[in-house]
Amino acid sequence: MRIPQIQITTTDIQMDLNITKPRQIIKQPMATQTIEQPAAILDIKTTRGKLKIDSSQARRDLGMIGPLESVENYAKAGHQKMLEGISRRVSEGNQMMKESGKGQGRAVIQQIAVQNHGPKRPGPYNIKFVPSIGSVKIDYMPGKTDISITPQKPKINAQVNKPIHDYTPGDVTGTMLVRPDVEIDVLG
Repeated sequence: MRIPQIQITTTDIQMDLNITKPRQIIKQPMATQTIEQPAAILDIKTTRGKLKIDSSQARRDLGMIGPLESVENYAKAGHQKMLEGISRRVSEGNQMMKESGKGQGRAVIQQIAVQNHGPKRPGPYNIKFVPSIGSVKIDYMPGKTDISITPQKPKINAQVNKPIHDYTPGDVTGTMLVRPDVEIDVLG
């Protein structure tokens, strides 16, 4: 006895697929940013320094004096010379009175003339510094400088730009070239 056999034949499907790829474009524009830095406030206050120079003593040493002081000095010097002249004349009169009685009247007058107008030896020579050292007095008071700085904060303005997104979806289309098929045959 023979057993019947089943023969199965299959045909696979064949498809032609057209695939369009999706397209996506993303652009991110840069943020818009502005920064301003205001200048700092600078405040400078100064007080002037004071310089005092007193050269009155140096001027006196050089003989440069004012008219009032000059008149006063000449008046004192004139008064002193007047007193010296009176004293000299009194002493000369006393000298003539004491020595003229001995027959020497003419010799006494000659002696007085030699005392007043005879050769005189110059005094010792010294070096004198004009004006004298330390005759110019200098006084200085320094000034002050106060500096105040007030910083200013920067002004920052940032604007975020949204991304630009462009999307085209993909597509798949298919055409069936060979239809699937199953054939079953019984043999025997």
